[in-house]
Amino acid sequence: MSGTHTDVPSVVAHELPRPVPLDEFAACPVGEVFRRVGDRWSMLLVILLGRRSYRYNELHRAIEGISQRMLTRTLRGLETDGLVHREVHPTVPPSVEYSLTPLGRTLLEPLSALADWAVLHEPEIAKARAERIRGGGPSSDL
Repeated sequence: MSGTHTDVPSVVAHELPRPVPLDEFAACPVGEVFRRVGDRWSMLLVILLGRRSYRYNELHRAIEGISQRMLTRTLRGLETDGLVHREVHPTVPPSVEYSLTPLGRTLLEPLSALADWAVLHEPEIAKARAERIRGGGPSSDL
């Protein structure tokens, strides 16, 4: 970032082409990360694994409403992205333990900042939503 733009967030400082090409948007590494951590279960799994490692069944019991299939898919996606480590212990039956990788641990700080922001601004967001609903929904001047 240049010395003249030190107070400008990097997501705003970066120049985007107009219109934004769909293929560039789809291939954007930032978008990929947002899609991963923004899905229904990934952020919760990263937070849980940020506290300690878990065996598969412990994780399944720790998250109400997640199916085994979805837990497996989400863990595999996080593992593929290098955020989660899967270790199989040679027991009978085999036990599998999940933990955050060093890369996954680096995600805890920005997730915490986003969570802190959401808690801090929740009343404003709730007020804006309520006003929007009272006003009749989405604006027609888009």
